[in-house]
Amino acid sequence: MTPQQYVQDKAASSGSSFYYAFLFLPPPRRAAITAFYAFCREVDDVVDETTDSGIAATKLHWWRQEVAAAYGGKPSHPVMNALMPLAKDFDIRADHLLAVVDGCQMDLDQTRFLDYPSLQRYCHLVAGVVGEVAANIFGRTHDNTLAYAHQLGLALQLTNIIRDVGDDARRGRVYLPMSELQRFDVKAHELLRREAPWGYSDRFQALMRFQADRAHAAYDAAIALLPDADRISQKPGLMMANIYRTLLRDIEAQGFQVLHQRTSVTPLRKLWIATRTHLRGR
Repeated sequence: MTPQQYVQDKAASSGSSFYYAFLFLPPPRRAAITAFYAFCREVDDVVDETTDSGIAATKLHWWRQEVAAAYGGKPSHPVMNALMPLAKDFDIRADHLLAVVDGCQMDLDQTRFLDYPSLQRYCHLVAGVVGEVAANIFGRTHDNTLAYAHQLGLALQLTNIIRDVGDDARRGRVYLPMSELQRFDVKAHELLRREAPWGYSDRFQALMRFQADRAHAAYDAAIALLPDADRISQKPGLMMANIYRTLLRDIEAQGFQVLHQRTSVTPLRKLWIATRTHLRGR
């Protein structure tokens, strides 16, 4: 299997909304974003699929060494072999990749976030930096496009956090800020138990409504920041925004039933949303 086939399979098998946005890119840009996304998946899988935190930390350390080796001209992993020939053309830097690793390291080092600023720091590493790299790959002419990309990354990650409250609780993790749980009188141990009838109480509904409103505000802020000059080139990001915002609205329509189920958008619907965005340009 070639490195290019490896990253293609990695991206396609993830079932992510990102994959559907990639389909509309010209081949060189599609190759670059596919390789970069495969890198993000590889690193993220270290945390999600490794039960021993010590082993996971060792693997993340290996990835840091692999990034250094790759940018020194000696990549060994198929992902890095696929990515490195494209890195210079699309301004994919070592510090971008290391930031993603650092974000995954935060997943190992802490299971709670005290307040929203600390959560924002995490979102910057695992989503904002990813948005910046993606914007460079898609093609940008304006510096303000980077601000849009970081804001969109935040919106997407906040949506992920809302969707995954139950899944994260199963792993003993709570990404909703502790200060906000306290504000809405929701206890962390209640989230971790995921028990009825408290689970979908008025307290929980108010907490999740607050989270959803903030995510919607982040989407609105991102779109407002996107310069008209880069709107066409950044259509893949707009596709992702529309798919994820559809997901968020579905969760809202279901009454935030996120403790016992994981809401998703079907592949056919994702493709339809992506196609519609491509044709309409927004």
